Amino acid sequence: MTMAPQRQMTLSGDEGLDLDALIDRRRPGYSLEAPFYISQEFFERDVDAIFASTWIFVASTAEVPEPGDYVTIDIGTYSVIVIRDDDGGIRAHHNVCRHRGTRLLTEATGSVGNIVCSYHQWTYTPTGELISAGVQAPGFDMACFTLRPVDVRVVAGLIFICLAAEAPEDFDDFAAVVGPYIAPHAIDRTKVAAQVDLVEDANWKLVMENNRECYHCEAGHPELTCTFFPTYGYRPNEIPNRLLPAYQRYLDAEEALHENCRRNGLPYALVEELSGRPTGFRIERAALDGKGESYTMDGSAASAKLLGDLDTFVLGRASLHVQPNMWFHAMGDHVVTFSLVPLGPDRTLVRTTWLVDAEAAEGVDYDLDHLTTVWIRTNEQDAVFCERGQLGVSSPAYEPGPYAPTENHLEEFCTWYIERLKAHRERTASQVRPRTSAG
Repeated sequence: MTMAPQRQMTLSGDEGLDLDALIDRRRPGYSLEAPFYISQEFFERDVDAIFASTWIFVASTAEVPEPGDYVTIDIGTYSVIVIRDDDGGIRAHHNVCRHRGTRLLTEATGSVGNIVCSYHQWTYTPTGELISAGVQAPGFDMACFTLRPVDVRVVAGLIFICLAAEAPEDFDDFAAVVGPYIAPHAIDRTKVAAQVDLVEDANWKLVMENNRECYHCEAGHPELTCTFFPTYGYRPNEIPNRLLPAYQRYLDAEEALHENCRRNGLPYALVEELSGRPTGFRIERAALDGKGESYTMDGSAASAKLLGDLDTFVLGRASLHVQPNMWFHAMGDHVVTFSLVPLGPDRTLVRTTWLVDAEAAEGVDYDLDHLTTVWIRTNEQDAVFCERGQLGVSSPAYEPGPYAPTENHLEEFCTWYIERLKAHRERTASQVRPRTSAG
């Protein structure tokens, strides 16, 4: 009865957990050892080494459409304001007053003229300049107390931030590849049709691993497989081959998709660089099953209005995955973004946002249930799988198991994750100066 709680205490670091040894002995091709998923020490290391050191997705520009509109994001003990300034640019600031450190904005979303601290009314512009600080001593220079900025980049309407003092330099290469896939969907000309936050009782890595494979889709996601071709695990030389009819249907749909893409000037080739770089990613445009238009129960378009200047709904899905916290699908009629934020060793926030053309009217051009049903149900099903996974890795009986051939993206994710932990360790070690004796 008491063994599981005792193991949890041991693995949480209260009895000298050696994180570096666990990182160094990670076995390729296998899931991670239990402490990676349940330890408070690893959670804190993940915040520092991953979420405070790499580029992370936080929102789309459609979520901050007007000057003064903002979203906040909390990551560990960090809090960041992402706000549109008066000139239409996107800014990011640490959500900390420069007076005595008070949290400035406490709501997840909102709109302000200026950012005003509720404690002593220090007031900042959306660009971060301090413009009012009450009565101060002679010589007080407001220019010395601007909000601390956070690096922010926008790629075709997707907003990324990096909390590191020196952001990874590979972001421009990433943006140059993925931008042309996403830009034709004109996210700047969309609006938020729906947004759902789901807190899963699982470690963030289990959530990402679950998302990186579809080994479980056929049995676990009946709504998703209405439009997601049931070809997972297809092997061309397998006899008898039960997946061959579905695979042939997929090939026919891909041929039509590629013709539509060429006419619209859309790239569709797979680009996959999930590990070996700080900003690991994967992007491709692939056909959808059913009517082939959108992620809905029958594959038909969820909105009557096409995005951007596209001329057909049959454009499949432009699917983007970015390490460590984002996945994304863009169709001819709508875009759906997914992001996660770790809340603790065994709790993760998953946010799903549906974007439609800014002029689309609910109940006229789109039906909210038709738009959202597939992913609401899929997310709820995944939450159950991840929570069961968390229970399993917390058991004394858990041992890392081998990834199947169809789970290669999990191996890429874990490889990237270990790479980032080791890079952080090297940076931290280089910042420690050796002591010298006086004399």
